[in-house]
Order: sequence, then structure tokens, then C-alpha cells
Amino acid sequence: MVNPSSAPRVADDAERAPEYLAGFGNEHASEALPGALPVGRFSPQKVAYGLYAEKFSGTAFTAPRHANRRTWLYRIRPSVVQGAFRPIDARLLRTAPLTESAPLPDPLRWDPFPLPDTPADFVDGLVTVAANGNASMQAGIGIHVYLANESMRERFFYNADGEMLMVPQQGRLDLRTECGRLLVTPGEIAVLPRGMKCRIELPDGPSRGYVCENYGTAVTLPERGPVGSDGYANDRDFLAPVADYEDREGDFRLVCKYGGGLFESVVGHSPLDVVAWVGTAVPFKYDLGRFNTMGTVSYDHPDPSIYTVLTSPSDTPGVANVDFVIFPSRWMVAEDTFRPPWYHRNVMSEFMGLIRGVYDAKGQGFEPGGASLHNCMTAHGPEAAVFEKASTVELAPERYADTLAFMFESRYPIQPTRHALECDQRQDDYLDCWKGITKHFDPGRG
Repeated sequence: MVNPSSAPRVADDAERAPEYLAGFGNEHASEALPGALPVGRFSPQKVAYGLYAEKFSGTAFTAPRHANRRTWLYRIRPSVVQGAFRPIDARLLRTAPLTESAPLPDPLRWDPFPLPDTPADFVDGLVTVAANGNASMQAGIGIHVYLANESMRERFFYNADGEMLMVPQQGRLDLRTECGRLLVTPGEIAVLPRGMKCRIELPDGPSRGYVCENYGTAVTLPERGPVGSDGYANDRDFLAPVADYEDREGDFRLVCKYGGGLFESVVGHSPLDVVAWVGTAVPFKYDLGRFNTMGTVSYDHPDPSIYTVLTSPSDTPGVANVDFVIFPSRWMVAEDTFRPPWYHRNVMSEFMGLIRGVYDAKGQGFEPGGASLHNCMTAHGPEAAVFEKASTVELAPERYADTLAFMFESRYPIQPTRHALECDQRQDDYLDCWKGITKHFDPGRG
């Protein structure tokens, strides 16, 4: 457990939220006032400073110790102090199972999704692109983009349907949570546990990014196997917030995503009033630039699973509810090898997004802020021009610089929403990028 008095802190100024090295999946603690954390027990008869003890359980009580996620919150008011919820318009936010559209075997691609021209905060700006599984059965994912131009100030949000993996593409997110603040920049990710309350501010104005709403098992680090004890994402590089409470009263709104719908409650105080906390169910962030990329130093392009940052396991070992995979800046040195991803058909379904730069298997058409979807057994791979260049170029060590793409990969087929299929950003001519592939077969040439 991290001792809150010795945890390395970062200056709390306008440009950076206070954070400390948290490791991953271990028990940690933080207090904004000295002595706010009880010693030797979690729920004493009286908590210091007149606080209330509240247990936040992210898993069933009886989940195995290594997988159990729970945090004790010591707060000014318990969460029960709020008004009744009433349903509100969910706009373009959807939840699995989808019934408004039919699954498609075609490869799909979208131009960058435009920022709104009317006021929209993070919640209002959530647009569902696709989903799979069934949120009520706690299996599958929702895939959204957020398109926002306003900070949340008198409004708060929590998601009871799943944890939220946030991938900013344009503009920083100032993520104010019950456990404290995380400032998340493009090139970093943040994970908000299921049910954790937050307020999201936009310090850079209009902002865009991607969200994987994970209905299933909470994400964790993948096993390293023969790689050994180091590499990929290392525990030490995950950051948790420092306790940073709000003691504000006013006419606030608490928005809840539950059962696929949005509900709103009136609350007379800020729900981010946690003065101290201890546990394992906490928000965290990670700088993707710290990912230790592995690759071949002999021949052949390895499977993209070597780029897995986080995974949500399913009930089948080795087959993920969702994997979060990145394609960062890296060296390519393989000899006598077709270096871009090979043509393939995959039992896993793949949703890709681009944060910056150019993805090595694509030419024009896959832009930062856009997306692609290649479903179960849907053939895909390099475009014609990429194939020709990669097949004839003189191989030498090559640096793929200033690029960052990612993939949400799931065992369940990913179904696009009606909006995603009908919006102007869908590229109806996506299949044309492979029309230039020509026949090279010559039985007389070995």
C-alpha cells in the first residue's frame, strides 16, 4: 500500500493534476487532510473530521483476492443524499444489444468525426459507433467517440453499465473524480471504474477522442509469458489520483448511465466530496509513450497481440472480451519480410482509431479522429499501393516515427449503430482501396 504522506506528488497547478505512481491493481491510499484515513479498520464508529465511510465495490464481494476491486471512500456526505432519478434524452448514445441495425460482414471506415457546432459537454457529446455483447449480461463493449466543446461544471456523471477507457485524440481531459484529478493528454489513456462519479473539463476547448465502454471483466495487464518479467506496459507507469475533495453546495445534476439509458438526479452538493480513500477500485491513467514495444529482430511480422496494453478477459482463457492494442512509434528491422500487417481474416473483431500520424498499412483515408471496423472473418490488409511499395522496397532498419494508432479487439462481432452506417463520415468507397491489387502469379517463375 502507498503511504499517502510519502507518495510522490506533482505540483497542483493549472497545467497538471496531482498524481502519484500507483502501480497497477494493488491497494493504494490517499488523503487530502492528515489523519482522514482510519488506521487499523475501514469503518470505525466515528470517522475523523465528521466524515462518512462508504464502500465502493467494483466486483462481487467474493471475487478472488487478485481480481477483487473495492475502495473505501471517506466523504463529507454519503452518496444516498440525492434526489430521485428521471430519464433524459440519450441523444446518439447506445448500448448493446443493438436492435436498430443489422450486423454487416463488409469492412467499414469513417472520416474524422466532426466537432459539434452547438454546446455539448462530454456526456452530451458521446456518439456510439458500434457495440457488441449485452450490457445487462456484463459481456461485450460499447465503442463511442466523444465530440465536446464545453466543460462539465454543474453536472456530474457515472456509468453503471461499464468501466470507461478514454483515449483522447484532440485536446486534454481534466478528469475530476471521486478519488481526485487526472489530467489526460492525447497519447495517454485513462480508465474510470464502473460507477465512479466524475466531472470532465476541457482545458483546451473543443475536444475529440474515443471511449471503450467495457461491460465485462475490468481491464488488467496481460500476462507476459516467455517475454519474462519486464516489457509491454509496466505496473510502475500507471498513475492514480491524489485525494482532492470539493466542498461545494448548489443546484447540481448527477447523470447516470444505467441499463442503456441516461437518468438525471438533482443533488445539492458536489458528489466529488471524498476527503480520503483506500482500495483497488480507482481511476488511473497511463502514458502510451512508456509502452515497451516488442518486435521481431529476425524475420516475419508478429501477431498484433504483442502490442496489447490492457485486456478484459472472458470466460475462455486467451480469448478477450476486449484487448486494447496500440501501434506506436517503433523500429522495424525484420529481414526478408513483408513488414506491414499481412492480409488476414481473424476470428476476433477489430475496431481501429488513429490518434496521430499515419498507420503503416494504410495510405489516404485513415485519418486522425477517424476509425475503421473489420469484423469477424472479414478480409482486410494493406492497400494496393502499400503492398506494392512494401514488396519492392530495399529493406533496412526503419523508424516508424510520430505515429499512434490503436485497436479495440473483441471476441464478439462488433455491430455498428444506425447513425454510424448512415452518417456522412462513413466512406462508402472504402472497398475501392483494394481495387488496384493486381495479379502477379506466374507459374513459370519460382
